[in-house]
Amino acid sequence: MSPESTGQNEHYLRVFRRGFRTWRGNRPFWAGLFTMVGGLPIAYFPYANMHLGNITLAMSTTAGAGSLIIGVLLITLGLTMWFHHIVRVFAGVAAILLALISIPVANIGGFLIGFLFSLLGGALSISWAPGEPKLDTVDAGTHGQMYKDAGPGTQEPEPEFHSTATVPQQQPEQHDTTVEADGGRHRAG
Repeated sequence: MSPESTGQNEHYLRVFRRGFRTWRGNRPFWAGLFTMVGGLPIAYFPYANMHLGNITLAMSTTAGAGSLIIGVLLITLGLTMWFHHIVRVFAGVAAILLALISIPVANIGGFLIGFLFSLLGGALSISWAPGEPKLDTVDAGTHGQMYKDAGPGTQEPEPEFHSTATVPQQQPEQHDTTVEADGGRHRAG
């Protein structure tokens, strides 16, 4: 092995971190995280018991099942934002609607904690858009130099993507131009 090869000697945590960063950048990560964090208090508080010394306070309400369903749905929508980011707009709208429904149903939306996190996660999911691919440094440098002296009324053209593969030339189709005895119609027509 040569001392110049750095790819094989990298620490596994550095490799994992780089892979996670790439994965996180291709989807609405923070939207899904906030939506899941918002679903937890909505689902938890109706079933929680708080102990103050020898006194037990039960925060259960009559809408405990509704709170559990809303919380589980919000967690599911957060996971959907992560793993099926194609439907991020639907998941964001559904998260906002469930957060609004949690106010009257689930202890004021998990004491406003779950409501605010779910509302923020839904809004982030709706507003997230995939990033555009970066230009190479050579292309960006020549692109900036080429149009540096352009006047204020000129518009920069779209960047061209260069490929090393060549496209084979297509041959035009050969059509039979002879007319059959029945006028070119099929038997069924």
